[in-house]
Amino acid sequence: MSMIEVTRDVKNPLLSRREITCTFKGLAGKLKRLEAVEMISKQFNLEGKIVITINLKNDTGRPLLSGTFYVYDDEKLAREHLKAAVFKRLEKAKAALAKEVEAAPAEAKPAEEKKEETK
Repeated sequence: MSMIEVTRDVKNPLLSRREITCTFKGLAGKLKRLEAVEMISKQFNLEGKIVITINLKNDTGRPLLSGTFYVYDDEKLAREHLKAAVFKRLEKAKAALAKEVEAAPAEAKPAEEKKEETK
C-alpha cells in the first residue's frame, strides 16, 4: 500500500504542463516540500523534468497532507508561467537542505572518534 494517493492527474495542454494533486497518508507536519517533490518524481518516473510544489496543506484533525504539483518539461516555460517568488523559495529550500547535509557528516565524525578513543 502506497503512502501517496493520487486524487487528480491532469495534462494541461494550454499551459504545457501536468498538474498532479495527491494525498500523503500519515505525513502531515513531517514532510518538506523538496521531500514531497522527490517522492512524486519517483512515483511517476519524472526524472529530468521540472517538478514544482504549488501547495501543501494539512487536513484538520487527520494525519493527511494534500499537495498540488506542476510538472514542466522546460524550466524556461515554468519561469514564464509562475511567479519569481516560487523559484526563490525553491532555491532557498535547496540551500537549506545542502547545509543540513554538510552539517550531518560533521556531527557524526566526533561520535565515531569518541568510540575509537574508548577502545
